[in-house]
Amino acid sequence: MDVYKHNIKGNDSVGAFASLTDKFVFLGSNLGSEAEKRISEELKAKPIRMSIYESDMLGIWCRANSNGILISEVASDEERSTVRQLGLGIRADVLKSRLNAIGNNILTNDHIAIINPNYTTEEATAIGDTLGVETVKMSIGGFKTVGANNILTNKGVVLNNKSTEDEMERVKELTKLEPVRSTASTGALSIGLSILANSSAVLFGEMTTGYEMARIANALEGA
Repeated sequence: MDVYKHNIKGNDSVGAFASLTDKFVFLGSNLGSEAEKRISEELKAKPIRMSIYESDMLGIWCRANSNGILISEVASDEERSTVRQLGLGIRADVLKSRLNAIGNNILTNDHIAIINPNYTTEEATAIGDTLGVETVKMSIGGFKTVGANNILTNKGVVLNNKSTEDEMERVKELTKLEPVRSTASTGALSIGLSILANSSAVLFGEMTTGYEMARIANALEGA
């Protein structure tokens, strides 16, 4: 697994700026072309430019896997239309929910989605339908914002340092992966916002320590 370390637009929270799958990296429309080239090459993912809520914070306003992409209802009609016309061969839907920072509230790979327990049954069904996975309501380490505070790829899972043994065991049961606890960005528990990861590579913010990088990269390397 390849490992990289830098910031995006001067911000260490690199996970807030993109939604990543094994094939695509969804990036803000205003990101510079050099940054786009670097990020897409590092993560071995095709760059897809878009905006939501006139913002480049796509890691907060959308969540994607290889089956589909969910975007927040805060997106404008034009932004929604743009996403649906991308022609990526995956499903693209708007999630209508008061929990509209959906990237913060959904942790997913291509096989399972762990979601904020405050999502309604109908919202959980909509999430599962778009992403093509089973949805499980769960908080981890006292955080309902499971997407912001944890990392899940098709090869590994990293939970925030406050996760309990019972939560670790439950996530192992759900994902069939061995969870590892960690922080990022020198002690931050918001590891989902601090990192971009897929099956090929991990991109860390510049403040992440060598110990944190090694622990997370090893966990996401897979068997």
